[in-house]
This record gives sequence, structure tokens and C-alpha cells, in this order.
Amino acid sequence: MDKFTTYPEVIEYLYTQLPVFQRVGGAAFRKDLKNTEQLCDFLGLPQHRFKSVHVAGTNGKGSSSHMLASVLQEAGYKTGLYTSPHLVDFSERIKINGMPVSQSFIIDFVNRIRPMIDKLEPSFFEITVAMAFDYFATEQVDIAIIEVGMGGRLDSTNVILPEVSLVTNISDDHKQWLGDTLEKIAGEKAGVIKTHTPVVISEKQPQLSHVFDKKAKSSQAAIHYAFEEYQARWYGRQVRINRLNQKDLDFTPGLQGDYQLHNYPGVLKTLALLAERGFIIEDEHTRNGLQNLVTNTGLKGRWQVLRKKPLVICDVGHNKAGVQSILRQIQDTPHDKLYMVWGMVEDKEIDDVLSLLPKDAFFYFCNAKIPRAKPAQSLMEAAEPFGLKGEVIEDVNEALNRAISAAGGNDMVFVGGSTFVIAEIEGL
Repeated sequence: MDKFTTYPEVIEYLYTQLPVFQRVGGAAFRKDLKNTEQLCDFLGLPQHRFKSVHVAGTNGKGSSSHMLASVLQEAGYKTGLYTSPHLVDFSERIKINGMPVSQSFIIDFVNRIRPMIDKLEPSFFEITVAMAFDYFATEQVDIAIIEVGMGGRLDSTNVILPEVSLVTNISDDHKQWLGDTLEKIAGEKAGVIKTHTPVVISEKQPQLSHVFDKKAKSSQAAIHYAFEEYQARWYGRQVRINRLNQKDLDFTPGLQGDYQLHNYPGVLKTLALLAERGFIIEDEHTRNGLQNLVTNTGLKGRWQVLRKKPLVICDVGHNKAGVQSILRQIQDTPHDKLYMVWGMVEDKEIDDVLSLLPKDAFFYFCNAKIPRAKPAQSLMEAAEPFGLKGEVIEDVNEALNRAISAAGGNDMVFVGGSTFVIAEIEGL
């Protein structure tokens, strides 16, 4: 078996030889942890050689993971961060103190693990999780923030024993794999709760509390509803977080989306629990971490301003709840006409999202260059019954350039509908 020697050939191998959920959907979804466990056994159980925080949820888990990582970096800890999917380059999935994993490590890892790939035929996600754990263990991080890929109970990341588990918002997404009700989806997310390990629930969703309470009780895990201790709101151009029995925390947010207000309570409570477990995290670290988040971690695609005249904004929110939050933010942002560069993937609840979109906007329907993408022409045809008007321009960047050309200085261009649409924006 010839060894790989270059980064491009390794990436091509990972994408062409392994089932990739982001590209092909359900064919890549594995319904147990056996492959991940065997891969980790082969690597010497790296998942048990570093401390971690496990972050699950439908919306907000990526942003919350980056917030936690940024604050811990500011506190002086060598901090790993595993998230998915990436936007531009594969290495973005695995970072330490904001720096992506090196190409040489990726090449070496795939060469080492290749006998197990041939034996187990794992998914792309299972391999990337094992790679992240091996990297964090090898580099001896002080702590790693591990974002769940999908669900929680059967997600490949769910072999770690974290210091704290964090669950963000629960909403309809991936229903064909996680369940057709919010309770069933919450049950899958609750699968990250571990025995005698505290869990934080970010957002108040009273109809789902019993799901988490039941799982926490059976696991003898202390459960904390963050919204009972922390409330976040705008205070001029800053965010003010009211903290129970503590002084308010004010900061200029590194992430501008209004929906981030739902994420701050869970992040603050998770940090407080880490402090109880020996981590030294001062208010200055928290404030600087939340302000410098983009610089510290390289996070992109969260209400990201690409240009100002016309105002061009992109956001990766793509399910019903995420799009509702985005539309509220668009409504609150001064503009004249609205142009939307919009693409989606086939296995999303497309009609549920299309029914929310503004009828007074002009749409440029596009599609990302992945097999799961909904063809732009089909997307426009699906949008017509909802009163949405526009034209088809398949290429994301051609569609964006057309929208910018059509827009006046006081207009807004929004790019979204799919993470993979955002990923194709040139110069992101």
C-alpha cells in the first residue's frame, strides 16, 4: 500500500473513498459508535487523554463552541476546537488556539489509520473525529471544545467523557434521522449527558425540559438551566449579561447576530462550571474572548458583513428556527430593497423554510457544487407557490455578483440557505 505524500491527494482520498454526509446525506450516517470506538482503540484511546466540553444542539452549537474556545484561549489555556462542517478548507475542522491542524499531521494520520479504514470502511465523519482526538492528545491540549455533528446519542463525538456538556437550542432539523417530533430530537441531543457530569441547557424550551430532566436524573448528572441565572440583551452597541448574584458583564460582541443572545447564557454557565472544576477564568478573559472571537478562532459565516454599500451579509443558518432568527435580524437592519442569493440542500424541510421567506425580496436561486444541493431551477419552482420571485443563476458567485450589480447603495443583499452556499463565496 503506497503512502500518501501530499495534502491534496489525502483530501481527495477522504472525499472519494469515504461516505461524506455533507455531500451525500443519509448514506454516510452511522447508527452506532462501534467504528469510532475501534478507531480510538487503534489510536490508544486519545479521547481520554485530554479534558473536554461537549456541545450539542440544533442551532447555536457552532457559535457557542467558538465562544468557549475563545474565552479559554484568553484565559491562557491551550485550547482545542473541533467543529463541522468546514467552510473553505478541511483543516478548519480541527484547531488549537485558532490555528488549523497542519497538513503534515493530516497526511501522517491518514497513512497511520489507513489499515483500519480498509478494515472498517468508516464514514468521513468518523475518521475526522478520530483525527481530532488524536491531534488534541498528541499536542497535549489543556482542554478541547468538541461540537456534535448531528444529534448526540449516536454521534461519533459521543465517546468522550467531558468536564461539562452543553445543549443549545432544539428545533426541527434532520428529522429523518433524529425523529419527527421535537421531543424525539431532544432525546437524541440529551444523549450527550454523561454519568455524574454536569449538563447546561442554554435556552428556555419548557415543553422539552422533562426530556433533559429524565436523562439527567438517570445519569445522576447535575442539570443547569442557564436562562435561570443569565439573561443577555443589547445595551446600546454592547451586550449586557445580567448574572444572578453577580455584577453585570458588558462587552462589544464579536458576533453581531441578534440570535447570539440565546447562546450567551449557556456559554457563561459552562464557563462557571469549568471554574468550579479548577479552570481560572476571570471576567476579563470572558469579555475579551467574546469580543475577540473572530480573531481568536477564525469563525466565519455568522451574520458576516461582506461589504457595506450595498450592504452584503451572509449567514449559515439554514433550518426553520435559524432562518426565522435571520429574518428578524434582516427586518431590524435598515435597508431599502432586499435581494437574496439563496440555495438549499435536498434533504432539508424545504417548504417549511420557503414559506418563511419575504415575498418582497428578489431572489437569485443558486446551488452549491455538491451532490446534495437542490438544483437551482427546482428550487425556484418550489419557491413559486410561496409567492417568491426571482431568477436562476446556478453559480453562487455569479448570483452574488448579479445581486450586487442590481442593488443600490441603500439596499441589502443576503446570501444564505445552506452552509455550502456560504462556503463557495470567493474571498470569504
